[in-house]
Amino acid sequence: MLLSIIMPVFNERKTVMETLGRVLTVDYNKEVIVVDDGSEDGTREILMAEAARDAQLKVIAHERNMGKGAAIRSALKAASGDIVIIQDADLEYNPADYPRLLKPILDGRADVVYGTRFVGSEEHRILYFWHYLGNKFLTLLSNMVTNLNLTDMETGYKVFRMSVLKQLVLEQNRFGFEPEVTAKIARMQCRVYEVGISYSGRTYAEGKKITLWDGVTAIYCILKYGLFRYK
Repeated sequence: MLLSIIMPVFNERKTVMETLGRVLTVDYNKEVIVVDDGSEDGTREILMAEAARDAQLKVIAHERNMGKGAAIRSALKAASGDIVIIQDADLEYNPADYPRLLKPILDGRADVVYGTRFVGSEEHRILYFWHYLGNKFLTLLSNMVTNLNLTDMETGYKVFRMSVLKQLVLEQNRFGFEPEVTAKIARMQCRVYEVGISYSGRTYAEGKKITLWDGVTAIYCILKYGLFRYK
């Protein structure tokens, strides 16, 4: 079993090396595909230097910022694993949770696993009430159109069998990826599991990038792909 770890990165000079260190030391047969999405803070140079030292790491560079969804599509073209896990570069999600995330797939019970920040006994940093409420609203709306009962549709930790991703035509360039892929795996009637994960969210001062406009876009994507699009 080869695990493809996909990491979209944009202006994460302060965190990318620590994240990579955690990812590269997990004990799996793996490839790590990092997409630098037009960083302007020196992140790309850090990544290129690290890739020259570690054969497990492949770096793809976007000349301009295109968004998380576009970065994931670029990484998937280069991925050859049996299972794909999406890893943010900002230290909010901990690779120590990989065994928990992978278990339902490795046991043959799941096609897709979401790591939920809202159930389980793992530790969570307490931050923004309105972000939490917005997330719950988007998850509820997504569940209403997909007939899933997720608790955290917007989670950054999503794991897929590669055979599932090969059947999807992904379109969204930015954070619309989350509701788009959720609607499409629901349409395919994939076996979806959730597992509780730890979460160390960061503030806007620390570099958090999601905005109110991303929430509006998510609503649009939920309706577009959940109600009106079948592919």
